[in-house]
Amino acid sequence: MTISPARKLVGVSAAAGLILALAGCGAAPEANNTTAPSQGGSTAVAGFKPCIVSDDGGWNDKSFNESAKNGIDKAADELKVKAVEVESNAESDYGPNIDNLLAQNCTLIISVGFKLSADTIKAAKANPDVDFAIIDDGADANQDGKPDAPNIKPLLFNTVEAAYLGGYAAAAWSHQDGVDKVGTFGGLQIPSVSIFMDGFIEGVKKFNDDNSTKVATYGWDVAAQKGSFTGGFAANDTAKQTAKGILDQGVDVILPVGGPIYKSAAAAIKDSGKKTMMMGVDSDLAVADPSVAGVTLVSVMKRIDQAVYDTVKSASTGKFDVTPYVGTLKNEGVGLSSFHDFESKLPSGLTAKLADLQKQIIDGTLKVTSTNSPK
Repeated sequence: MTISPARKLVGVSAAAGLILALAGCGAAPEANNTTAPSQGGSTAVAGFKPCIVSDDGGWNDKSFNESAKNGIDKAADELKVKAVEVESNAESDYGPNIDNLLAQNCTLIISVGFKLSADTIKAAKANPDVDFAIIDDGADANQDGKPDAPNIKPLLFNTVEAAYLGGYAAAAWSHQDGVDKVGTFGGLQIPSVSIFMDGFIEGVKKFNDDNSTKVATYGWDVAAQKGSFTGGFAANDTAKQTAKGILDQGVDVILPVGGPIYKSAAAAIKDSGKKTMMMGVDSDLAVADPSVAGVTLVSVMKRIDQAVYDTVKSASTGKFDVTPYVGTLKNEGVGLSSFHDFESKLPSGLTAKLADLQKQIIDGTLKVTSTNSPK
């Protein structure tokens, strides 16, 4: 299917239906090895105390920490229990913060992010009667294919599937502008970051294959697993200069992967004076931070909030299911957000094509994989 270069109005009803399908905002998924656990009732067992600890991005990152907090807050409100939420300001806070939660007699402790893995494993081993969950990590330091403690539930996301759709959309947008250049950069080179970049680049390749185009990509080499990284998730000058390095290639769309570093990308775009578009990750960035809605084309979402919500509800029954959760397009754990104000400016036929690609990924006729996918 060739996408017309003209920016034509997408039918409102068709676009709205597609966005609901892509955004992953449907009913709670059924329980199995790739879906969230079934929700508990509205009443928690006596003594249930859910707790959560952020990584050093903090609760106001407009990304995975904030999404996780939203999930536990919603569950705690429904269960009529008080959640304890501890924010980390530095990596040295992780161990002490988990110890603090243990001292407060938490019965479920959720760690937000890969960087808390070692401290979470250590605490879980020392406290076998406490339930633990960790986002974006398998808690498998010895790499034997299972969590290193039997009381840890990994909450993982096969984000390559949604990022593939995002890459396709970015390429279509750039091609209609006649620029044919897109790029990406990340915070830390860890699987939960690189998987976005893998999917993004492969989605661009798919667009080129489908349309005999030559949209170029910058910032990440999938085969070599090498690219541009800031060395952290802080929105600082390093992140801004990294974004500038990609923008200087003349890209039309840029995907910053790493929580708050999107702020640095937005600042670099503003300084450039160009009409470059940005893509969000984890949350629907245009909604989470309206100040960047004007430059946010679409977001590649992970339903961290839903995974945390379901985990809390499950643990509240007193029967904690440690089966790893893997969010996919099929179980609506990952997906694209709405294009919001840019829906009317999309290339003709793009939304229908994205819906078709999503269907193919879900039914298995289109294989979208990454070396960084959850094992």
